[in-house]
Amino acid sequence: MSQELIDLKRSIMEGRYDDALAIVDEWEWMSKEQILQKIESFLVRLLVHLIKNQVEERLTNSWAASIRDSVLKIQRLNIKANKTSYYIN
Repeated sequence: MSQELIDLKRSIMEGRYDDALAIVDEWEWMSKEQILQKIESFLVRLLVHLIKNQVEERLTNSWAASIRDSVLKIQRLNIKANKTSYYIN
């Protein structure tokens, strides 16, 4: 990441704004990918506990807590910074 910051600074200082914007676009893409990976991870955890609940026909306190936690984290991660749109509809 530090080399990318150096490249960004150099691009801005040299007036190569298209290069600078390309670096920023790449960061945005990487950030979105990381968020989607986290959402996927919580979705897997959520589905595992829901399947266990169905198969075993019982719901433990820890499973219920994990389900609630997964749903809340997915909701929090899924909303974009502008608070009006989502990564996944």
